Amino acid sequence: MVKKKKFSGTVGKKLLILLALIALAGYCLLTIPRLEKILYPYPNQKIVEKYAAQYGVDPLFVVAIIREESKFFPQSQSHKGAIGLMQLMPSTAQSIAESLGDKSYTSEELLNPEKNIQYGTWYLSSLEKAFSNNLVLVIAAYNGGIGHVQEWIETGQIDPKNIRQEDIPFKETRDYVGRVLKSYQKYIKLYRT
Repeated sequence: MVKKKKFSGTVGKKLLILLALIALAGYCLLTIPRLEKILYPYPNQKIVEKYAAQYGVDPLFVVAIIREESKFFPQSQSHKGAIGLMQLMPSTAQSIAESLGDKSYTSEELLNPEKNIQYGTWYLSSLEKAFSNNLVLVIAAYNGGIGHVQEWIETGQIDPKNIRQEDIPFKETRDYVGRVLKSYQKYIKLYRT
């Protein structure tokens, strides 16, 4: 009889664990969108939407870039010198300031989320124009530089009409394109209304 109690106690514990796992799975299924929004937040939404509308860029594309560039830390600085939410190089930002006629611009302003998002969104818009809205090329140019992407096209390393992520010569850029595209799809799923 002792063995029977021990056996039924084990079965009871297993059944209790199974029920707890089912309850946890059900809870997770009900809260996945909320959990996903923790992993894919949308801070600075009004600023992103303001400049996305001004420069004709999908705001969810902008926020996907920000997520992959800085993980939403406005004080981010890369080892290569890129600054802020959208990780702009000071030389790129200076060129953007000149294009926008912003004579008061200083590189310290790249730590300001609004200025960084404005300049980064303007830059994405210019890349979309340069690469006929081909997102793979736009993302690759944002990460690897417009000059490299143009060189890859000119030398036949990539075909702009049939670009595949795996064709991108730089591994870092190839991986970055994949991460941004994945984030962009998540943002569309979670925030497109």
